[in-house]
Amino acid sequence: MLPRLTRHAARFAAVLVLALGAVIAVLAVTDHPADEDAAHPSMAAAEQQAEAEAAFEDIRVHHLDYIAATAGADVAVKAGAVAEYAVDKAAGLDDAQEDADQAAEEAARTTNPTSVDVPSSCGEFSGNRATGCALTLEWGFDLEQFACLDLLWNRESGWNELAENPIGAYGIPQAYPGSKMSQEADDWATNPVTQIRWGLGYISDLYGNPCGAWAQSEAEGFY
Repeated sequence: MLPRLTRHAARFAAVLVLALGAVIAVLAVTDHPADEDAAHPSMAAAEQQAEAEAAFEDIRVHHLDYIAATAGADVAVKAGAVAEYAVDKAAGLDDAQEDADQAAEEAARTTNPTSVDVPSSCGEFSGNRATGCALTLEWGFDLEQFACLDLLWNRESGWNELAENPIGAYGIPQAYPGSKMSQEADDWATNPVTQIRWGLGYISDLYGNPCGAWAQSEAEGFY
């Protein structure tokens, strides 16, 4: 039988051998500790996070470049649009001005269709023309209307109350037949006032005013 001390020493030695064997086994399994650390799940997650951040940064840089390029394109497009709008606006203003000018010309033609020279007063005339001017104003027309009437009856009769054409039109207004003027008065054949009054009534009924009658005469050669 071994001595008691020897038995304790042997047990201690056995335990030490087991402990050393365990350490050696661990070292054998983990021969590369750095590789083991790198394979740890937390390290893998960290690497994936870093890769994601790098990819995001790359995308962000490209996106910023795209925004800048797009903004530049938008500015060019907007500048072109503004230029086109300015051209269209100017054209619209030109059209509006042209329409206004045409409206003014139309109004002038309606009021004074032949651009007649308007007298300042009836004092510019004499004889039957002066009488005709006074009666035109009395009828309610103005001097511009008399200017049209003057042109009309100068063409028709030269303001001669005895004027007669081959087909039977008679007097200052060249009524056809002349006897129609008897509606105004019986002295229609010799009285210029009767003829002028009748002529003003005829013109008012058919054309509204002397300038309307003059426009008809200009267009058709008669009224």
